[in-house]
Amino acid sequence: MKTRVLLLLMFFTGAFHGIAPSIAEEIKTGPRAVVELFTSQGCSACPPADAIFLELTDRSDILALSYHVDYWDYIGWVDTFGTPENSEFQRSYAKSLGNARIYTPQMVINGSMDVVGSRRNDIEKGIREASLPVFVDLSYEDGLLDVRIPATSTGREAVVYLVTFRGRAEVEITRGENRGKYITYAQIVTSRQIIGMWDPQKGAQLTLPMYELLDEENDGVAILVQQQSEGNPGTILGASLFRM
Repeated sequence: MKTRVLLLLMFFTGAFHGIAPSIAEEIKTGPRAVVELFTSQGCSACPPADAIFLELTDRSDILALSYHVDYWDYIGWVDTFGTPENSEFQRSYAKSLGNARIYTPQMVINGSMDVVGSRRNDIEKGIREASLPVFVDLSYEDGLLDVRIPATSTGREAVVYLVTFRGRAEVEITRGENRGKYITYAQIVTSRQIIGMWDPQKGAQLTLPMYELLDEENDGVAILVQQQSEGNPGTILGASLFRM
């Protein structure tokens, strides 16, 4: 990710015309759940979870993000989207969720529970029981994305994350456990970084320049409001998505 994303913490007072608004732009606010899939192209158990996840990305009540890990690369196929950062992020979740190990496919729902990513009934049950109490409002004009997260009467401070992602990609896997398969992957995370803090008494407001974030590899961003648990990711309180 470009170092210039530090500019995201700045407020912009004038219009910017770096990219024009697109008729294909999508804003998704008010989901009931954020579903984060940890998957690998080299994992034979992952394709069924990848297929379920693909369905979840089209649902209006779900904000879905996929993180490709790299720890299965040694068995014959290097995941084209896998990164050590994603693997470390999953290990951090394991600490906060009290899990003794990491595994794929894993789906984490609202940062507070996890299920095996191929078990549809468990996934649907987790989604039905989920809620996001903090609304993250987005508006887009003249290349700028305005983020407004209102104050609430209760709660504690949380971190505001910016997650960039690639909407879709089809991959032909020629080696390893999934050799010979063409698999469609969706909302593939390319970066995750802190852009501010949310104060429950004051709220938060940011303006993000989309020209810094969207390119040939990224066509969408998600904004997450997430608590921390001893330095590890905790409960997600709110989320919204913008996609070109």
